[in-house]
This record gives sequence, structure tokens and C-alpha cells, in this order.
Amino acid sequence: MGSVSAQRTSKWIEGAGPYSDLVISCRVRLARNVRDLPFPHLMSKEQAGELLGRLKQALSNRGARSPDHRMTLYRLRELSPLDRQVLVEKHLISPQHARNVEKGAVLLRGDEAVSVLVNEEDHLRIQCLYPALQLDEAWRLGGNVDDLLERHLDYAFRPDRGYLTACPTNVGTGLRASVMLHLPALVITNQAGRLNSSIVKLGFMVRGIFGEGTEALGNIFQFSNQITLGRSEAEIIDNLRTVTEQIVEQERSARETLLKETRGYLEDKVWRAYGILTNARLLSSAEAIQLLSEVRLGRDLGFLPGLTAAGLTELLVATRPGFLQKLADHQLSATERDLHRARLVREKLRAASGLPQGG
Repeated sequence: MGSVSAQRTSKWIEGAGPYSDLVISCRVRLARNVRDLPFPHLMSKEQAGELLGRLKQALSNRGARSPDHRMTLYRLRELSPLDRQVLVEKHLISPQHARNVEKGAVLLRGDEAVSVLVNEEDHLRIQCLYPALQLDEAWRLGGNVDDLLERHLDYAFRPDRGYLTACPTNVGTGLRASVMLHLPALVITNQAGRLNSSIVKLGFMVRGIFGEGTEALGNIFQFSNQITLGRSEAEIIDNLRTVTEQIVEQERSARETLLKETRGYLEDKVWRAYGILTNARLLSSAEAIQLLSEVRLGRDLGFLPGLTAAGLTELLVATRPGFLQKLADHQLSATERDLHRARLVREKLRAASGLPQGG
């Protein structure tokens, strides 16, 4: 079986960029299909293999050897279930794609800024992930990868409809742009529900940290465009950026209000979370996400200056069940995962703050 790296860092985890205190990451995803092949859900295994063969030819082209475009192709059936779970936890493939073992594949760039899902809902889903609010950079890279592949693949496209996709909601540009934000103050002040309702009315979708159908664990929300037809790519990107900046201002305003009116409550909340994380011997996944959210808020407010946004995002990924087992290099029971998770968080936070490692 093949294997993917257990590196905790990906491009989107680096943490640098505009509004990095609130915007964890952004993503641009392009849905594309090849004209003469049926959509993936209607494909035979032979047709799925044919598409992979065409992709390999495209990747062997001289233009695909530049650092921006150099990618490795992984067949999902050649990856272990654990490796596929790690890719999901790092947002490089979807949970749906991880189950598509027979037909599915993924293209990954070395720094994981680019991941191309092959034979998911569409033939290609080109994803570019960047830290903070760098939508223009993600779109530029996504467009470059798209152009590279289109030189070798005949995309399904109609002048009156745009790019044709398996799901009608993606027809047109085929572009989904999204941002992942940390909004604890809006949650604490009970403004998150009202905000989400207004965002939906503006034509955006709201999801939890792990995508469609998931909760906003750790006060982390994903916002993305719903409309792909009738708007240009630039309009979609600009609209999402504008909405994101408005949400950022609302969160910052809520934080200022909390600091003025309930500073003692905030400090207690942050330091209690930090105390648990630096001393706990057992940590569940859900508890770790929530406590790391509170510590992240403390870091942003200046209570915990030794910590970094990148380090806390890295912990968010490294404490997921699959990643813990990848680091341990063997399967772990639920209790063993809780033990490993607590030890990892304890060591990382104490090292970042200069505290003695202790037991």
C-alpha cells in the first residue's frame, strides 16, 4: 500500500496572512468534468482508470514540472484507511471521497496547498487552501492548475451554461470559495445564530469545521458561496471577501465588549481551559477542540502571548483520531487516543509557554 506523509503542517496551517487572528484558512474549489466520459457515479472502473491515465499524461508534461504544479497522484485503494482518514482531517479530501476506494484518487502538491479530488462527485475538484484571508492567492493558484489540466483534458463546457457538473448547483463557474473563521465572542454573546441566518439570506452557506452536516465545534464556522451560475469568479471571490471582513468586524466588536464588561470572566475561562490542557491525562476529541478554542481566544486577546495561531491550528489537526494513530504508527483504542491526545497537547503547550514538561 502507498502512504501519505504524517506532517502536521500544510500550507493552510501556517497561520500568516490578513486577519489571521480570526480567519483560520480559505479555500477555492473548482469542479470540472471531461466531455467524453460519464459523471463519476455512472462511470465503470475502466472509465475511471482511463481518466487517471489521461491525468498521468498531463502531469508528465513539462509545464507540470514547475514547483507550483508538481503533484503526486495517489489511488485511494492504494492508501490505508488511516491515511484516507488523515487526508479528511487535513481537509485535503472529503469524507465522501474517502469512501470512494475503487474509482477515487487524489493529486497532492508537496506543501498541500493544492489537492485535486479525482472521481469524487465530479471528475476533478481542484482545491487550493491558504492560511488566513488569502482568497486572491488561492484563486490565482487554482486557476493556474485548472489551465494546466485543461490544456490536456477536454472539459465539458457550454457557452450558455458554463462548466457542466454532476450537481446542478455547481454549474456555471464551478467555483466554490470558502473561509474558516474562529468566532468565540459571537457565540458567547449569542449573536452567532442571528449572524448565520443573515448570511444564508445573502446567498452563502454556513457549515461546521468538518464541512456539510457538521457542527461548529470549537466555535469554528465555514462560510461559502451558494451561487455559481450567473456570476463571474471575481464577483464570487469579492463577495465572500466582503462578507468575511464584515464578520471579522462583528467578532472584534464583540470581543471588545466582552473585555470591557466581563474581563474577569474571560480571563477565568481562558486560564481554566489552559490549566486543563496543560495538566489533563485524558482528553476527548470534542473536549480538546473546545478547550483549544478558548485558549486561542486567550492568545488573541494577549493573555497567552507565547502561543502562535499556527501552533494552535497544528494542534487542532494533530489531535484528530486518525492523525493521532498515524503519529503513533498503529491503531489506538478510544481510551488510548484520549491518552495520546492529552500528552501531545500537554507537551506542545508547555513547550510553547516555557513551562517545565513535568509528567
